[in-house]
Amino acid sequence: MTKKPYDPAEEGAQMSFDGRMSYGDYLQIDTILNAQRPLSTAHDEMLFIIQHQTSELWMRLAVHELTAAREAIRTDNLAPAFKMLARVARIFEQLNNAWDVLRTMTPSEYTEFRDTLGQSSGFQSYQYRQIEYLLGNRNKAMLKPHAHRDEIHEMLAAELEQPSLYDEALRLLARNGVDVPDSVLNRDVAEQHQANDGVELAWKQVYQDTSKHWSLYEMAEKLVDFEDYFRRWRFNHVTTVERVIGFKRGTGGTGGVSYLKRMLEVELFPELWHVRTQL
Repeated sequence: MTKKPYDPAEEGAQMSFDGRMSYGDYLQIDTILNAQRPLSTAHDEMLFIIQHQTSELWMRLAVHELTAAREAIRTDNLAPAFKMLARVARIFEQLNNAWDVLRTMTPSEYTEFRDTLGQSSGFQSYQYRQIEYLLGNRNKAMLKPHAHRDEIHEMLAAELEQPSLYDEALRLLARNGVDVPDSVLNRDVAEQHQANDGVELAWKQVYQDTSKHWSLYEMAEKLVDFEDYFRRWRFNHVTTVERVIGFKRGTGGTGGVSYLKRMLEVELFPELWHVRTQL
């Protein structure tokens, strides 16, 4: 006996979308799927484009979450902030997993289309720069690659004028009675935060009396958890680039692997890592 094919309409599924919003309409799928425009005939250029486009989408969400988390910390609304920070850590877990796909591309396959990239390079990603500025890695020199886009340059410059996520975390400590040096609380937020012994002592107080400072302790661990994933992302970036291009210079003129390895030395929340030696 022939089994009747399943018809979702019999269970009430909507099957007609003339004049009505569909899945593709809501997500603007046509726009997304028409954004892959390889410049060569190389098979693997599609992989390269989609890898970077999806990374930018995840970074778009990371910016959304980090901006909201910073505001929540600033206003002492900690429970939502912790949820957002946990989510951003998982976003970077997704970004880490994506390197596994890109590493299926061999040096020979990349060479087939590398010249079509011109001077474009991942270090020119303004969303990545925005994330670093949000977190506190504030290198003003990295505004220069965006000088040709007034709206982007202004957005990044405006970000430098706001306290970073880490600045707000340290201000939260002070509001909760933990001694944070005035020189740190009143510093020029546009400048790079430097590791400070007084801040390390402040975090030591939190870790040595977690019952008294539970919310601050939880925030500290959320920040460390996020930076752990962020560091892995940077490391996987280095190893992927070395695997694909060796020690060639990057398309954007950087030293390639040597530049990326230098980025591995950057600590976003230095005292949270250094304090572990003191406990």
